[in-house]
Amino acid sequence: MADVLNPEQTESTPLNTELETPTLEPATEPTAPSTETTPNPEAASEAEQTAHADEAHAEDHHEEPDLSMEDFAAALESFDREQAAEAAAQAFDDSAIVSGTVIKLTDKHVVVDVGMKSEGLIPIEQVVDHTGQPKLKPGDAVDVVIEREEPEGGYLLGYEKAQRLRVWDTVEKASQEKIPLTGIVVGRVKGGLTVDVGIKAFLPGSQLELRPVRNLDAWIGQSIQVRVIKLNKKRGNVVVSRKEILEEEQQERRSHTLEHLEEGAVLTGTVKNLTDYGAFVDLGGIDGLLHITDMSWGRLTHPRDLVNVGDEIQVKVLKFDKEKQRVSLGFKQLTPDPWLDAAERYPIGAHVRGRVLSVTDYGAFVELEQGIEGLVHVSEMTWSKRMKHPSKIVKPGDEVETVILQVNPGDRRISLGMKQLLENPWEHLGDKYPTGTTVEGRVRNLTDFGAFIEIEDGIDGLVHVSNLSWTKRVKHPSEVLKKGEKVRAVVLGVEPENRRLSLGIKQLQPDVWETFFAQHRVGDVVKGKVLRTAQFGAFVEIAEGVEGLCHVSEATDGHGVPVKLEQGREMDFKIIRMNQEEKKVALSVRAVSGDEASRADVEAYKQPVSSSTTTLGDLVNWKRER
Repeated sequence: MADVLNPEQTESTPLNTELETPTLEPATEPTAPSTETTPNPEAASEAEQTAHADEAHAEDHHEEPDLSMEDFAAALESFDREQAAEAAAQAFDDSAIVSGTVIKLTDKHVVVDVGMKSEGLIPIEQVVDHTGQPKLKPGDAVDVVIEREEPEGGYLLGYEKAQRLRVWDTVEKASQEKIPLTGIVVGRVKGGLTVDVGIKAFLPGSQLELRPVRNLDAWIGQSIQVRVIKLNKKRGNVVVSRKEILEEEQQERRSHTLEHLEEGAVLTGTVKNLTDYGAFVDLGGIDGLLHITDMSWGRLTHPRDLVNVGDEIQVKVLKFDKEKQRVSLGFKQLTPDPWLDAAERYPIGAHVRGRVLSVTDYGAFVELEQGIEGLVHVSEMTWSKRMKHPSKIVKPGDEVETVILQVNPGDRRISLGMKQLLENPWEHLGDKYPTGTTVEGRVRNLTDFGAFIEIEDGIDGLVHVSNLSWTKRVKHPSEVLKKGEKVRAVVLGVEPENRRLSLGIKQLQPDVWETFFAQHRVGDVVKGKVLRTAQFGAFVEIAEGVEGLCHVSEATDGHGVPVKLEQGREMDFKIIRMNQEEKKVALSVRAVSGDEASRADVEAYKQPVSSSTTTLGDLVNWKRER
């Protein structure tokens, strides 16, 4: 059969003796070959020459011998080709492999010279790789199978079928002996991938990895090892698996790993998967969990901050449950706990630099080294009280210098300060603003108990509500001051250790109480106006900003009849008691009426006189004369 498909091998010697003119008619009569899609111009030309030679031979049998031999050779060659073509068309074997040469490539076919009267055509999709590029080029030798002759001329060739026939024995042997085959993933099909192992085989998606694979396209172009799990020679189907090979390798590694797996052992593994809570590490056939809390002595927001999938790392076995085949791993345990000697390495008062990890409402966390971080509380960032949020001073990633304020290794805490690197404005505030100094500032805030006035950056003083006015009873500072208003005040006291500054506004004016107590004594009669009344008496204004109390027992006339004290009524009152420290004055209406001797009369009565016969009656008469 191979001889039929290769006309060059056909013996032509027997035909020389029996050649007759009629036998050449099939080559000269039909003109159809000239209309074929892939004609052979040489064969047509030679056939025409042979036909003319025969006609000339019939008309004149006395032509020169040399010309007759040339015509005869051409006729013989044409005959051989036609005989081979007829044989191939009538009885070609689609299981026979024929060698040919690539002539050219078109958009749909590869044109191949297989030694026939017409070229053969290979569908282009049979010879492209996974990138869509043809694997053949003009001049390449190629093995094919002749599948059929096309009605319009030429032959349909099978490249893939020839490959299957050539490698089928190898595939069968690999299937029987479970020998892995190496192939290249050339494309994706429904349910899996196509792998070229010499012939195209189907790899189900479930047989690609030990775990389901979501992105099959990512495997196209990769070289992999597979095992034949099913084949059908009649249909030419081959099914392969990569999973079987991986499972065997995993089981072998697992057995080897279990021999050395014990708590405390240090092993090398590959990061297989990452989750929010940790990383799964392949130790060799068995996976272990490296929890995020066991990754670093420091803080991690996600495992990817330390490792990535595919990284090869050393881990320590913390716990191994043989029954459940669960392994807990640690990475930070490979290095000493940095908190063990933190107190010695970070003494109080030391200046250290670190990187800001995060900023919260109450401060900023600063990493001093891997595993050691401290908190700069918002109150330790600046001497000023005006800072609204720590983010106004620092942000994550900033390199900052701090001072160690406190170290607590047991609680794994370090307190840091930033304002301690700056001059404390409160230390020399008493010298700068001694008591009695008049200062100027802006009202920064108003509260129920007073007003805060900023006299310089970071220094606020409090004006208590009682220090706003000598004369007016102020219930809320907003009655006197407005936020943002610029005011003057007097320094009343400085407490640097407590960072307190007391200010007063009423102290800018003379104290009306001090003036009153300096000008009045017990027994003086003063004119007063009833401001308000109560069950126990009436409050009377006896000077601007000065009030006294007239008890109900003192609100009677000389005959003991109660005197009605109405709001707004003006009358004379006598001072019967005074307390300068408490700023209280007791008043009496009855004493003014003369029912009771004044303190001055009593004092005068107590004084020695020249006459020893003076009586109480003389004293009363003396009073009336006055």
